[in-house]
Amino acid sequence: MAADIVPPRPTPILHTVLDRRQTLTLGLSAAVAILGSEAAVAQSQSFPQAVLAALPEGQPFDAARVADMARTLARRAFVPPASDLPDPLGSLTYEQYVGIRALGTALVWNGEGRAFSLEPLHRGFLFTNPVQLFVVEDGAVRRLAYERGKFDFGKLQVPAGTPGGPDFGFSGFRVFFGGAGEAAQEIAIFQGATFFRAIARGQNFGAQARALMLRPAEAKGEEVPIFRAFWIERPSAGSGALVIHALLDSESVAGAVRFTLRPGEMTIIDVETTLFPRVALEHVGLGGMTATYLFGPNDQRGIDDARAAVYEAKGLQMLNGQGEWIWRPLSNPETLQISAFVDTDPRGIGLLQRDRDYATFQDDDQRFERRPSLWIEPFGDWGPGTVQLIEVPSDSEVNDNVIAYWRPKTPYPQGGEVTFAYRQFWCWKPPERPPLATVANTRVGRGSNNRRRRFFVDFVGDSLADAGTTVEAKPALTTAPGAVHNVRVWPYPERKTLRVAFELDPGNETSCELRLVLEAAGKPLSETWLYRWTP
Repeated sequence: MAADIVPPRPTPILHTVLDRRQTLTLGLSAAVAILGSEAAVAQSQSFPQAVLAALPEGQPFDAARVADMARTLARRAFVPPASDLPDPLGSLTYEQYVGIRALGTALVWNGEGRAFSLEPLHRGFLFTNPVQLFVVEDGAVRRLAYERGKFDFGKLQVPAGTPGGPDFGFSGFRVFFGGAGEAAQEIAIFQGATFFRAIARGQNFGAQARALMLRPAEAKGEEVPIFRAFWIERPSAGSGALVIHALLDSESVAGAVRFTLRPGEMTIIDVETTLFPRVALEHVGLGGMTATYLFGPNDQRGIDDARAAVYEAKGLQMLNGQGEWIWRPLSNPETLQISAFVDTDPRGIGLLQRDRDYATFQDDDQRFERRPSLWIEPFGDWGPGTVQLIEVPSDSEVNDNVIAYWRPKTPYPQGGEVTFAYRQFWCWKPPERPPLATVANTRVGRGSNNRRRRFFVDFVGDSLADAGTTVEAKPALTTAPGAVHNVRVWPYPERKTLRVAFELDPGNETSCELRLVLEAAGKPLSETWLYRWTP
């Protein structure tokens, strides 16, 4: 079960469906399920606070000590997060949880004339794991203490307890940029397990990132790491960058992560990670990202929806180590699909939203055309491995059913130390794009008989405005297995478009891997289109 990149390599693994509410974090329900079996242990144990003593409040901050804490933590047995959140906070509905509002007095650095401010996020609903928040001001560590009076709970009857209220704690934080009060724009959220997301100017939240993935889609279950604590450096006045340090923990590994966030026309986040495995890590996911894909022109079966399309990302873009640009349209399959794209030293991976026209979706509420593309570029060489793409069947747009990440070929050894880094671009368009014609649309429908499927693949690019070029362009099209028939080329120079139409006859096969690239004089005119057909 793998899409073709030479050499093709199957990856037969399983996965369970991970659900999320639209504005929540993918996989948190999975984290709750995984850790829930250890709830009894969590009641009698707590996170070893002695680890955090390496950076005591009021003392100078040293980023190296976060890695030291992770190293120390890795030598100890994993302690699940405490499940001590009382009702009603531990049993909130989604609507009740989003009704909890932080008051203006809870915002950190608001009104100080800095470009950034922070909003601590309350625990509740699925977000029950406690996260300790610290800020670094004038070089010194300051703990953000929980104060019940800084939150508006609406109609919820929350226990008051002693004067000042009990310490319910935080689940994460939001990052605002660009001024104080209503002038500030929410540009990033760090909340739940090791999930975070960001947007560029003028966008709506969509795709999400994961700082680390362990055993995704394996039959024995995914392991979901969590963030234990954050240290956020107060930026100087006029600074356009925010530095965030995090302590990561899981049954199999501890780690330190440094995020450097730069908002703008595209929001750039540099992610630097050091891992200390407690056990050998056979299946690790780096640069993980997730998004929703419900239906589109290539995938409309069984959909009864007034909208034209529903997806946060249209396809998986790859720039492999050989310099080949690859486009893999996403789908909502009938059965779980796992694709593995073999590569060495990948140069870029991303879940992209290429459709920026309202007419594509006709959705006045969700505005999918405003969702960010997420493109990552590794720092340094990542060696051999595979880009993994997981497509999970879904019947609802509130499911993040598409997952992509880099899986190193070589396992990470127990007791070792592993570092890696990459740059994320949360953007309208990635900064580096194919210097070739790109795929604008993939359409699939019934062919000339009940067995065949008809495909339209539209390529667009400046080179296709030249009638001479389009005459020379030839589609290099293959399928394995199956057969292709009735291949035709329709050039539209006035629209800088060339359409390749063909029929796929899968025979008795249950899946076919298709590959298409436009060529002229033996050289590519387009990125490579890959597609997996399934019934």
